[in-house]
Amino acid sequence: MKGIILAGGSGTRLYPISQVVSKQLMPVYDKPMIYYPLSILMLAGIREILVISTPSQLPLFQQLLQDGSQWGLKFSYLEQPRPDGLAQAFILGKDFIANDSVCLILGDNLLYGYGLTDVLTRAAQLREGALIFGYRVAEPQHYGVVELNDAGQVVNIEEKPSIPKSNYVVPGIYFYNSQVSEIADQLKPSARNELEITDLNRVYLNRGQLRIELLSRGYAWFDTGTYESLHQAASFVQTLEQRQGLKIACIEEIAYRLGYIDANQLYQLAKPLAKSSYGLYLMDIINGDNYNVQVHHNNLATSANRFKQEFLKAEKLTL
Repeated sequence: MKGIILAGGSGTRLYPISQVVSKQLMPVYDKPMIYYPLSILMLAGIREILVISTPSQLPLFQQLLQDGSQWGLKFSYLEQPRPDGLAQAFILGKDFIANDSVCLILGDNLLYGYGLTDVLTRAAQLREGALIFGYRVAEPQHYGVVELNDAGQVVNIEEKPSIPKSNYVVPGIYFYNSQVSEIADQLKPSARNELEITDLNRVYLNRGQLRIELLSRGYAWFDTGTYESLHQAASFVQTLEQRQGLKIACIEEIAYRLGYIDANQLYQLAKPLAKSSYGLYLMDIINGDNYNVQVHHNNLATSANRFKQEFLKAEKLTL
């Protein structure tokens, strides 16, 4: 399965802070917003990823993410000239998708919860039809709302209905088979002149090929497209990271844990970041994982620890 991160749009709900820089490049606590959807694709086992953004912002994403090889990934980049709807991503990315299934995730989405990796791994096995998630919210009228029958199957999907028929909405992550580009190409623009992802999902629903997996109340989902949600997401990440001492959506750690990079590569990634708590966190991973193991790994851990201590001494910092 391949992955697409859609990081386009004008971000007008965040003006004036998004007038110059794409919202997906803005910080959500200690890392760029795009790291969160990228981490979701990585946890699903997806390593070949297309980033779609505006012509003016795409070079910034390329500068940040590069070709992905530093994390054991492979990135491609594509311009979206105009924000003509989420489903347009599959038309633009037709050659990238080719004959593979694909996961589309929006660049401003944060999803977190126990067991999420297992959920994503199962979803990434999709070969036929489409799979969406359902997430309960208090104010569903702002999202795409799914209506379910007693068996938990999707009956209908409505985009921002004035009178929602359920509290379950579709978060910005979608899994489709290889036919998605062909289906998207046949969609007609909506009243707001966009190719709607809801209309695409309805095609699969009418074919009897749309499945849904409801996310339990233990999951957190943020669409960080407003001032309030951006602040809430940052506060959520800060609270969990400082409470647990573990980071959310740390791309380097995920790549290391999944075996995409080794300890030496992780160390090389951590060195330029050593003046931040983020870099020191990566150094601690090397230290902890290589204690009392093979000699060369122990030497690497010692070097990482010495590097950290020298930095702390020089900067007169304390842990």
